[in-house]
Amino acid sequence: MNIKQELSLYNTLTRKKEKFEPLSPPFVGLYVCGPTVYSDVHLGNCRTFISFDLIYRYLLHLGYKVRYVRNITDAGHLEGDRDEGDDKFAKKARLEQVEPMEIVQRYTLGFHEVMRAFNTLPPSIEPTATGHICEQIEMTKKIIENGYAYEVNGSVYFDVEKYTREHNYGELTNRKLEDLLENTRELGGQDEKKGRLDFALWIKAKPEHLMRWPSPWGWGFPGWHIECSAMSTKYLGETFDLHGGGMDLQATHHTNEIAQSRACSHQAPAKYWLHTNMLTVNGVRMSKSAGNGFLPEELFTGNHPLLEKGYAPMSVRFFMMQTHYRSTLDFSNEALQAAEKGFAKLMNAVKTMTQLKTSSSSTSNIQALTDQCYAAMNDDFNSPVLVAHLFEAVRIINSVNDGKESITTEDLKLLQQTVNTFVFEVMGLKSEQENQGTGNKALDTVMSLILAQRDEAKKRKDFAVSDQIRDLLLAGGISIKDTKEGTVWQLN
Repeated sequence: MNIKQELSLYNTLTRKKEKFEPLSPPFVGLYVCGPTVYSDVHLGNCRTFISFDLIYRYLLHLGYKVRYVRNITDAGHLEGDRDEGDDKFAKKARLEQVEPMEIVQRYTLGFHEVMRAFNTLPPSIEPTATGHICEQIEMTKKIIENGYAYEVNGSVYFDVEKYTREHNYGELTNRKLEDLLENTRELGGQDEKKGRLDFALWIKAKPEHLMRWPSPWGWGFPGWHIECSAMSTKYLGETFDLHGGGMDLQATHHTNEIAQSRACSHQAPAKYWLHTNMLTVNGVRMSKSAGNGFLPEELFTGNHPLLEKGYAPMSVRFFMMQTHYRSTLDFSNEALQAAEKGFAKLMNAVKTMTQLKTSSSSTSNIQALTDQCYAAMNDDFNSPVLVAHLFEAVRIINSVNDGKESITTEDLKLLQQTVNTFVFEVMGLKSEQENQGTGNKALDTVMSLILAQRDEAKKRKDFAVSDQIRDLLLAGGISIKDTKEGTVWQLN
């Protein structure tokens, strides 16, 4: 790592920026709450994972050895945060008349495909809740032994009131217990709990429950919150560096994680907590109930009433980078199309940069530009400021190419290194042509032939054939998009 780089980040726990000092440099432990795989991954999830991909990439660039753990939730997720309702996996499995793990497998593969389309790096470890039942049972036993949980009729609950006598339960959200109780409704059929804020560590399975495991308290399944505490402890230790996720997890899931970990090991689980902000569409919060939520594949194909067209994954990734991870990100066709043009301009400048002619002097301070790029990322991973500096690099490149400015050979090398580092290595961008391969050599070859035939039809102005090829591919699960650089395609 460059010792001159001092990274500061906003810590949700203390609500201020702090100098990042790893517990055991140069090693960094990073845990991010992953998807719950009973449905397609939504854009809020994508924004979170793309944001932490940026963070992961930058830490690697600085020279840290990062153990990045991102879990898969495939058990213990009920319809309510307070242990209410049906198991979502079992409910979907019954509707489709399949095994719950078939649901898990299908949506896990779909999640990985979306992450591949967005060019995110895979985590170091991707543990599943069902693969760590023993660890969750052992942690629950320890919490009981330490006096912070109790068993009732085969279920085990965390005693929030007992915990609050010795610790600040609302430390992550800066809320008092009294305020939390005022905003919590009566138990309603869950009167076996001692308090309204108590949450399940282990839940007794009903006879019809499909996903169940033996435990000291009988057959059941783990509560939602215990899985992350158990898996982060196993792979990163009782206390590690960074814990992240969407801001929607802050009030309940992450608050309960902290309580569980302190109750088990008497230590806070993470030194720094980072949270990504919500998504809105034309200023309105994105949600299914509002009718303004769309899936990644709908965004890529444009197959949604709110979308004027489809947007390529790299354009969407670039669009997300233009807003800080802690700020609200607003989707609109105008904003997406502006990002699409900006991304194309950036990629064109990268190509032009390789063809620049050098002079005996430079009219721009390239070292200062490089320092500004690092300063932006060192300031809580400020990607929009980084993007602004990269567009200053674009201006310099185009101006030198037009003969209006000059650059020395040494400065050109530094400019190329800076642009390539931050565009590709840190921001994780790549041209759409690079991003469209599937890893299936035969399919890639066939698609090249088909697109070549379509290009020939367009040259002949036979648009009926051109459109027919496009529609047939779309019906077969492949979407194509015409860009200035050529036609790109992807599996839906």
